Amino acid sequence: TAFTVSSYSATAIRTGKPFNPLLHETFECDRREDYGWRCFAEQVLHHPPMVAQHCESVNGWKCWQEFTMKSKFKGKYLEVEPMGITHLEFAKSGNHYTWRKVRTVVHNIVIGKLWIDQVGEMEVVNHTTGDKCFMKFEPYSYFGGVPKKVTGTITNAKGKMCYVLNGTWDQKMEGSRVIGEAVVKGKAHTEVEDSKLLWKKTPIPPEAEKYYNMSKFACELNEAEEGVCPTDSRLRPDQRLMEEGRWDEANTEKVRLEEKQRSVRREREAEAEIAATEGREYTGANPIWFKTVPDKYQAGKMIHEYQGG
Repeated sequence: TAFTVSSYSATAIRTGKPFNPLLHETFECDRREDYGWRCFAEQVLHHPPMVAQHCESVNGWKCWQEFTMKSKFKGKYLEVEPMGITHLEFAKSGNHYTWRKVRTVVHNIVIGKLWIDQVGEMEVVNHTTGDKCFMKFEPYSYFGGVPKKVTGTITNAKGKMCYVLNGTWDQKMEGSRVIGEAVVKGKAHTEVEDSKLLWKKTPIPPEAEKYYNMSKFACELNEAEEGVCPTDSRLRPDQRLMEEGRWDEANTEKVRLEEKQRSVRREREAEAEIAATEGREYTGANPIWFKTVPDKYQAGKMIHEYQGG
């Protein structure tokens, strides 16, 4: 649960818009030598945009997810609702977890300084044991309270509360084991052990403002690397030019690539129309490294599964 919260830690200060991935663009990150894991991602759809990702560790866990979203512009702010699901499986214990991301709200879209809030409810479920964590990301209030506050409770398969969690999604999370209940002045109060630190944000480098407020790790992700797939993000010419500070050339190249993608899309739509009039099936563009399979943890849903390689 603390891990799911930690993924939001940099979003409060990083409001820049990233590059839009091209269809079938990939990213491979192999850090088995120092961190013990590797992951692979591919842009599997363009309308709506969807990325599929697979991550595996030498220590016996696997994590896979897909991310797409719906967005609503509400005058002063933009609300982004994630649609994908994340799976995490541990080989030794067999514990299998799933969760979905909460809504992201971008404020001051029209005027003022952009700022971001994470809002909503998240449920982390262990499908093996029946344990569940129910979390609430509380919206920012001008009338006080703790900004970016997250609270949660963990219940076992019988519905008994076992842990309480609290913290903020940009700094740290703490957890306490429930040891009983006490009645004070006619009201039931949960008794807990001393809290334990579950996660704390690593401070970003002091010069991070010059680098879109990215962490050292995030900056390392864009380092050129030999032997990656030809479709890898780090080989995109517009991104490389921007990395080298050649802004005008980067903008020209970005426009060329996006227009090329639109042109290919129009060709595919025309081919699909011809196939429909001729009564034959049109397969179109399929992901290279992933395929859609039924999700055994979500009845009637499909998920992108990594094919290896």
